[in-house]
Amino acid sequence: MNATDSSAGPMRVFAGLRIAPEISHTLAQDARVLEQSAVRLVAPADIHLTLVPPWNETSIQDVAVRLQTVAEGFCPLSLTFTRLGYGPRPERPRLLWAECAGTDEISTLRKALLETCGQSDERPFRPHVTLARIRGNGTAIARRHPIERILSLTQEVTSIELFKSPPAGERGYQILASLPLSAVRVGQGNRAKHDVTN
Repeated sequence: MNATDSSAGPMRVFAGLRIAPEISHTLAQDARVLEQSAVRLVAPADIHLTLVPPWNETSIQDVAVRLQTVAEGFCPLSLTFTRLGYGPRPERPRLLWAECAGTDEISTLRKALLETCGQSDERPFRPHVTLARIRGNGTAIARRHPIERILSLTQEVTSIELFKSPPAGERGYQILASLPLSAVRVGQGNRAKHDVTN
C-alpha cells in the first residue's frame, strides 16, 4: 500500500474501483458518438466505479489504513457491465453510463467501505461508470443519438482504490492508494470476514 499524506490541507477523495484498460477504452469508444454534442467525455484513464462518494480528507494515510482493513476481508470479485445507456433518468438524462450488475459482493463491499470512511449515501445503489456528462439538453441529445444496448463485459476486481478528485475546472483522477482484496475464498461468496448473506 502506497499512500501520499497531505500537509497542504484536506484533499477531495473517494473510494472506488479501477476499470480494466481494455474495457475502459471500449466504453470510451462507444461514447465518442457524442463528441460533437454538448457533453464532457470522460477520458479512458478516468473511467471508474465510485463506491464511496467524495469527501474532504486531511489524513490520507489514516484512511488508507482503514480501507486496507476492509479490503483484507474481501475476495477478488467479478464486475459485469450489463447495459449502455442514458441515466439516471432516461427521460431527462444527465449522463451516458455503463451499468453494472448489482451483486451481493459489490453491495456488501460498498456498505463496509461507507462505514469505515464514516460516510453515508441514501441514494439507491446503481453501480455504473460514467462515460459522458451532459451539459446541454439531455433529452434532445438522447433523441439525436439513441444509445441503448446490452453489454456483456466482465473483469476481475482485485483491489479498491482511494482516488483524489481534480481541482475544480481540471481533469484527471489520481490514485493515492491501491488496496488488494486479499481474503481467501471459502466455499461460495465473500465469506472470509464478510458474509454476503447478512
